Amino acid sequence: MSPAHPTAPMPVISHMGERHALVSQARLQLQEPAASHALLPAGVAPWLWRSWQRCLLQDRHPAERVEFEAVGPHALNRAQEQQHALLQAARPVMAQLVGAVGAMHYFCLLTDAAGTVLEVQGPVDQRDMRALAIGRVGVDLSELCVGTSAIGAVLAEHAPVWLHRHEHFFDDLRDYSCAGAPIFGPQGQCLGMLDITGIDVPERPELLHLALRCSRAIEDRLLRTLPHALLLHVNWPGGPLGQEGEGLMAFDNDGCLLGSNSVARQLVPRPAQPPGMNQPTHSQELLALPWAHLVEHARRRPDALMQLPLWSGLRLQALVQPGPQLHPPLPTGVAATPVAMSSAHPSLLRTSEHLLIQQALQEAQGNVSQAAKRLGLSRATLYRRLGNKRNGSAR
Repeated sequence: MSPAHPTAPMPVISHMGERHALVSQARLQLQEPAASHALLPAGVAPWLWRSWQRCLLQDRHPAERVEFEAVGPHALNRAQEQQHALLQAARPVMAQLVGAVGAMHYFCLLTDAAGTVLEVQGPVDQRDMRALAIGRVGVDLSELCVGTSAIGAVLAEHAPVWLHRHEHFFDDLRDYSCAGAPIFGPQGQCLGMLDITGIDVPERPELLHLALRCSRAIEDRLLRTLPHALLLHVNWPGGPLGQEGEGLMAFDNDGCLLGSNSVARQLVPRPAQPPGMNQPTHSQELLALPWAHLVEHARRRPDALMQLPLWSGLRLQALVQPGPQLHPPLPTGVAATPVAMSSAHPSLLRTSEHLLIQQALQEAQGNVSQAAKRLGLSRATLYRRLGNKRNGSAR
């Protein structure tokens, strides 16, 4: 049955089509004299508008010709030597990535933190000057040189981005589409970025997720190469462990943190240090658990899940696995010496110890013997540390 008041069908505009229209409208504002001070236009991502404005502040114009310049051979050799570990970690991941996107005519780039291309993998069309312009080792793809691109935006924002055709600042880049994600080192510093680029290709924003996954895989490979004594796999209860998406933390034999991946830095934030101070962070500043317990668990039950309490009161699940640098266990009958938190302030040590004891007592429901066993202490030692002289009054 037809409706009583028929109306003409409304035109359907896809989400992507509407966004492209808004981007095109916003690009017209770039021609206006006050564009560098204009408010964020509708439909334009804040990071994209910031990149456009940075280009305008450099007195650049979208119609300018882009020169894809390469750094000199000495500068390239120096950059590759400085990022040797990054290159070694990235190459196998990039090879797998090309297997996923190569059939769609996308190729992959790895840059350092300055935007210099260190590695290229995938189907770079040798007959297409647009592909050859960027798909070569040594070319400078920083925002300063080529304006808004996934490379420059990722390195400026330290966040993953997807960029399609006219979202680039310069008209010369309108044929490119690219997804990119930053790569952070074990200390949290940005080492560079991973880019997936196509020319005259349909929009594939789902590649952003793939770029981010691969950049995280590179971070994990970098962390595992550290000469560590213990590798801690952490996640929220129910989250994956021993596979993609987990947090990783590497420690030396003294319990000092050597590095962590991006997931672990979110799950277990490092304590803030005073400006100019760069002291190592001990495990007991991060985890409400004695270092000796982690070492013992790694030696005896490396494949068994354990609960990992944080000082905030939150709990994670963890796998604790011995690394290649872990000291061999002491001979039978030799008492282990507690690991000293030499880098921590004495007041932090006292606070940490008190909190550990109180937590163990709470978990043992006040049973001193059970709490002492949990802490790896004798009952008498626990009493001394509690300052409780009424030994006979407790269980």
